[in-house]
Amino acid sequence: MSGQEVRICVVGDELAAGTGDPKALGWVGRVVARTQSPGTLSHHVLAVPGETTTALSARWEAEVDRRLAHSPDVDDRLVVALGRHDVAAGLSVARSRLNLANILDVAESRNLPALVVGPPPGARTDNARLGELSRAFADVAHRRRVTYVETFAPLETHDQWHADLATRGDDMPAQAGYGLMAWLVLHSGWHGWLGIPDAGA
Repeated sequence: MSGQEVRICVVGDELAAGTGDPKALGWVGRVVARTQSPGTLSHHVLAVPGETTTALSARWEAEVDRRLAHSPDVDDRLVVALGRHDVAAGLSVARSRLNLANILDVAESRNLPALVVGPPPGARTDNARLGELSRAFADVAHRRRVTYVETFAPLETHDQWHADLATRGDDMPAQAGYGLMAWLVLHSGWHGWLGIPDAGA
């Protein structure tokens, strides 16, 4: 990837957009800021608040396609940032699995390298169901040899994470919470996925 432009499209819900972060960076902005790429690195966050994986699977390709370079000189990539709304909407784990599988299969057919970031725990979420969903998402990704960033298990009993959620009261993280998510992404295969060395992230 030496010197090549990298263009990353991030699809997801309000967690991908960094809603609630007083620095307006979210985890995506923090990760990109800490990534030392030998070439130009750009990112485009395509977020829809309240979105389930069913809605995401229906809209992501058309929206991402408009942002891709479609050029051998540019390394186009996709980040699928999964939220918690499947649980609130009552989607079955099987349906959620299929939705993610469809996204990843289409991305593979288009030679679009993907990375999946799983949903973090919430204060108002049924975390037992969300944990089951995160494990299902991980299985779908692993079966396709796609890097999966697990955020649920590391944060489920993390005091700072839950204290950060409590400061807002709307189930969204603030500055510290997004920092924790960014750390998990940076230390769970991000650099390997991009094909660049980890410069002490």
